[in-house]
Amino acid sequence: MSRKQQLHRPGPQPGPPADDSGCPILHVDMDAFFVSVELLERPELRGRPVIVGGVGARGVVSAASYEAREYGVHSAMPMSRARRLCPQAVVLPPRHERYATVSASVFEIFRTVTPLVEPLSLDEAFLDVAGARRRLGPPAAIAAALREQVREQQGITCSVGVASTKFVAKLASTRCKPDGLLVVPADGVEEFLHPLPVAALWGVGERTEEALARLGLRTVGQLARVPLATLQRELGNAVGSHLHELSWGRDPRPVVPRTPDRSIGAEETFATDIDDPEIIRRELLRLAEKVGARLRASGNAGRTVSVKLRMANFKTITRSRTLREPTDLARVIYVTATELYEGAGLERVRLRLVGVRVENLGPADQAPRQLALDEPEIGWREAERAMDQVAHRFGSGAVRPAALVRRATHGEAEGEAREGSRDGRDVRE
Repeated sequence: MSRKQQLHRPGPQPGPPADDSGCPILHVDMDAFFVSVELLERPELRGRPVIVGGVGARGVVSAASYEAREYGVHSAMPMSRARRLCPQAVVLPPRHERYATVSASVFEIFRTVTPLVEPLSLDEAFLDVAGARRRLGPPAAIAAALREQVREQQGITCSVGVASTKFVAKLASTRCKPDGLLVVPADGVEEFLHPLPVAALWGVGERTEEALARLGLRTVGQLARVPLATLQRELGNAVGSHLHELSWGRDPRPVVPRTPDRSIGAEETFATDIDDPEIIRRELLRLAEKVGARLRASGNAGRTVSVKLRMANFKTITRSRTLREPTDLARVIYVTATELYEGAGLERVRLRLVGVRVENLGPADQAPRQLALDEPEIGWREAERAMDQVAHRFGSGAVRPAALVRRATHGEAEGEAREGSRDGRDVRE
């Protein structure tokens, strides 16, 4: 690594600091986030291969410790393969509510630095710190302070890339993992980019990489030296232009703070296909409880409830209903989801996956609410909020509906619910 690109890790670093004068963009990426959160409560597992993910036959890896990654384990890998690669690994079921809580605290730290925070997932974000320089110092110093605050306040580590563009900053954070800080000066972008493999460029998947290999292009530098017209002819105008620009580090996209949540949901893949309506309804109840809790934690309520039903042949249908008024109550979500399921005519069809989602969100404290004539003054809303408080103190499984206390063992969901994110996508590390 050249002196222009300074990699910072804990402890003193020799040599002059990198020039960050033209580098207002930070990409912060938590290190093995789900695993790191689990190790806070299970420190005896530090240094051992640890995998977070579904434990059933269809489970997948959500996150792997760096010790497990040395055996080839990575996220989105089938858990069965991960166990074969690393049979000595400790496998833990995911606890998405806990990860969301820690993530929210981390993002609060980010927003003390700048309002220009663009979340990408629970564990990574872009920050534009140009407006914070006068108050907090140069970008590299801001990045170092952020890493220290996350470590001190949350007990976990993150890696930060500092660069002139979002694309280069994200590459830099990846290159300095784990627990590092890498500055790529504005005048050192080409030196940083050009030795990298073409697969490092956004938009280069397996097929595009194969097409570039047929042209003899294996590094970013080789691609950068190909005329734009040639790339457009071989890859198409859009892809050719996109890769040409990235190969020279050109990425004009600004950091855009994320818009408010559009939907929150959760879904579950069964260990074996299920055609028992009782089990399906019980799973809808469990998912409704999760979605309701996440809505209340986010301060939102939604007007549209939808269910996702995936059959054994992978055909997927969705059904939705818009309510008269917004809700954050699991009871309302469950009743609506159950009616949608029953109305879909799939009560005796084998299902592989079910999901529940609430859309059309808005601030819960601004949602109109009208009491029914027979509704008690203290009822479901207060009960569910009391459950939230118990879960916050003792864990998400401390209190639950009686129907969920005992779950059938013949093919019920494997315990890897995928939680809906800020923009409705599934959240994984």
